[in-house]
Amino acid sequence: MGPNRIPRRDWLLGTSASLVTLAASTSNAAALAQPGAPTPPPQPQATSEAEDADRVRRMKWWHEARFGMFVHWGLYSVLGRHEWVMEEEGIPVSEYELLAKRFQPQPNAARAWAKLAKTAGQKYMVMTSKHHEGFCNFDTKLTNYCATKQGPGRDLAREYLEAARAEGLRVGFYYSLMDWHHPDGARCATDPEARKRFVEYTHGLIRELMTNYGKIDVLWYDVDWPLNAEQWESERMNKMVFELQPDIIVDNRNGLPGDFSTPEQEIVAEKGSRSWESCMTLNDSWGYQRADDNWKSSKTVIRNLISCSRDGGNYLLNIGPKPDGSIPEESVRVLTDVGQWMSRNGASIHTIDRCQVHASEFAGFTRQGNTLYMHVYFWPGETVALAGLMTKVKSARLFASGNEVKFEQDRFRVRFTGLPADAPDHPLTTLAIECESEPIQDTRFVRIQRPRNGVGI
Repeated sequence: MGPNRIPRRDWLLGTSASLVTLAASTSNAAALAQPGAPTPPPQPQATSEAEDADRVRRMKWWHEARFGMFVHWGLYSVLGRHEWVMEEEGIPVSEYELLAKRFQPQPNAARAWAKLAKTAGQKYMVMTSKHHEGFCNFDTKLTNYCATKQGPGRDLAREYLEAARAEGLRVGFYYSLMDWHHPDGARCATDPEARKRFVEYTHGLIRELMTNYGKIDVLWYDVDWPLNAEQWESERMNKMVFELQPDIIVDNRNGLPGDFSTPEQEIVAEKGSRSWESCMTLNDSWGYQRADDNWKSSKTVIRNLISCSRDGGNYLLNIGPKPDGSIPEESVRVLTDVGQWMSRNGASIHTIDRCQVHASEFAGFTRQGNTLYMHVYFWPGETVALAGLMTKVKSARLFASGNEVKFEQDRFRVRFTGLPADAPDHPLTTLAIECESEPIQDTRFVRIQRPRNGVGI
């Protein structure tokens, strides 16, 4: 992932200057980021009806899940200064790779991750199999720079998968194409033989991940620097992945559109029916950063989750375990709080319908069929009002308790009355509003059509 809050693509543009001098090799110029010129995301291509139907089948569980756990864990966790520490501090490869001996996590640390994910209401997990540093958390025959042959002395990927599956969670692997350790990781941009070696190495590692661990639900590529999709042979890569894992879904970060888009550290809904997943950190770091105390509150996490669900997206929220595999205390606290709310309100999140209603300064919205869920995060008191709801309300209730809520509705607003002065749920209170048809909001209608008086009062 990209460092801090800067999107991955933008950061790479700023760090690519050292390779611009290599652009004389015209056959590889497309692989080089141009300063100041943003790299456009891969655009979805026309697909057949059969391909569309297969994607709907493969992604059904994912759309219903809405909420997942991202796990960034590797050698960078030992230093505790962010997962980009090797590059940002200019640490020599020969110095950095010594961390492989010091990385000695407790056995089966992933059991606590999986239990926390389930507690939080998350339905799937995605763990780093190989991050930019090049260290493999899985057993591989292609390098000894891996967990089974270094400090851990065992297969960390397998421990993660077993832990997640034991909790009934879907499982995925994150895999960074960029590699700061492999000798061909940068050379491949200009040397055809190096590129051939590195591409085969990359495909080989992905083949092992897709072959040796049973059913994998998600493959989450990251950072296709310094090659483009043609040079990575991404079409061949994905073909192999789907042959080995016919039910898998893949993201859009190997230079191809994939099954879903991946806005990073922001919530940006895709247009139309394109699937998307917003990935975010709980503080400002993906990997363990011992000094990063900028933690999101449980209310912020839930609001983000509501925003994703409202617009048909998923929310992949990251934890960065410590080098021993334990979870930072603040991550546990926040996700436990989120889980308590989800245990009462999760059915209003795990929905499959996009919600047109969105305008309120103190609430967010989700929808299931004709039921509108109004998630009030700034509780106004005994009356909660919503402007411009053009659909007739049939009934309303407090979602967590099921208690009926009285309401009044006219052309311009609906008012829910007789509510407690203090919010009855923490950190947000959800109202379930049953409507006669799909709930539609039109605040412009209110602005234009609401009767106005003369000048002055």
